[in-house]
Amino acid sequence: MEPVVQVNELVKKYGQKEAVSGISFNINKGEIFGLIGPNGAGKTTTLRVISTLLTITSGSIKVMGYDLEKQAGEIRKIISYLPEDAGAYKNLTGKRYLEFIANFFEPNKKQEIIKKGIQIADLEDRIKDKVDTYSKGMQRRLLVGRALMIDPRVAILDEPTSGLDVINAREIRNIIKNTAKSGTTFLVSSHNMLEVEYLCDRIALIDDGIIVEEGKPKDLMQKYKASNIEEAFTKEVK
Repeated sequence: MEPVVQVNELVKKYGQKEAVSGISFNINKGEIFGLIGPNGAGKTTTLRVISTLLTITSGSIKVMGYDLEKQAGEIRKIISYLPEDAGAYKNLTGKRYLEFIANFFEPNKKQEIIKKGIQIADLEDRIKDKVDTYSKGMQRRLLVGRALMIDPRVAILDEPTSGLDVINAREIRNIIKNTAKSGTTFLVSSHNMLEVEYLCDRIALIDDGIIVEEGKPKDLMQKYKASNIEEAFTKEVK
């Protein structure tokens, strides 16, 4: 079966600075794939390119068989992207915010989309309160609900649990795992290597724009005789 996401020799430059240096990886259907590494390693740039927000300098990307350079519009119909710094309209209630976003999709599916967003966010009665009264964890759950309520074929999440406490971070991870079981493919970036170790089926370790290692977390830990992925990464980049 052809991979859902195919990244081949991707290069992205900002002027003369090369943020991503010829990386390649594939993601299979229903897989949670983690792109992990330190801040400034090229994770967010890679996600923004795959999300069609940035152009490719060289190389190629295919998503569900669509060529990113030639068919970006088709790719946008089947993906969802949640940036690390995403926010919701604070003067709207959580429910009204989801209703607003649902207006951009098929009218006959609007109520179904809203219902699913509310279910994923799982804010109970607080969904009726204004977003500016939410904690950071509640806002992030609302945003994850927004990203996944449309049943994307591929969900691209940049630092999905950044800044969250242990309980909220665990809830977000459970949402991702449960959604993947329904067939959604995930590309997740994080600098929190221990978290991704528990979340992802496979990971790619990226440093200074280059993928230095790729595989299942347990296989990489065994290869480097490490007790966790953070230790394996440290050994690889030394």
